[in-house]
Amino acid sequence: MIMRPNLASLTRLLAVAAPVVAGGLMLGSPAPAPAQSPPPVLPGYWEYTTSAVGVRDTEQKCVRPSEINRFFGGLSTRRWQCTYPVREVGNGRARFEGACQDRKNRRVNVRLNGTYQQESFRFTGGAQLARGTPYLPASITARRIAAQCPANAEYF
Repeated sequence: MIMRPNLASLTRLLAVAAPVVAGGLMLGSPAPAPAQSPPPVLPGYWEYTTSAVGVRDTEQKCVRPSEINRFFGGLSTRRWQCTYPVREVGNGRARFEGACQDRKNRRVNVRLNGTYQQESFRFTGGAQLARGTPYLPASITARRIAAQCPANAEYF
């Protein structure tokens, strides 16, 4: 025996199923992209000098567009990997507070603030060697050397 649904049954089924199907389609479709603000600095070939705890180091690196946030927001060097839980960036001013660690697991607390433009930045502040000790002067100064990186450039 073949059961044929009547018009009233189909109407009720569609009334219940339509919102579920529509919701599923909406969840499966991509959301509109949020408005992106321009990056604080431009990609390209950068030279930056760090000075902390009596050690001054200058590096030149090629920074790809995909690395801008890590470059500008991480402010790490060959020697130190840094993370900054406090990161305030906007209107040409920035403030960072965090910690840096070297390959020997030595840790230094860091506070930096200053100004930036798309092709340069300068941050000053301090580095604290041990909890409870004063912060010693620290700084990072960077400038974009070129929009294009040389063939032998080291990448960030």
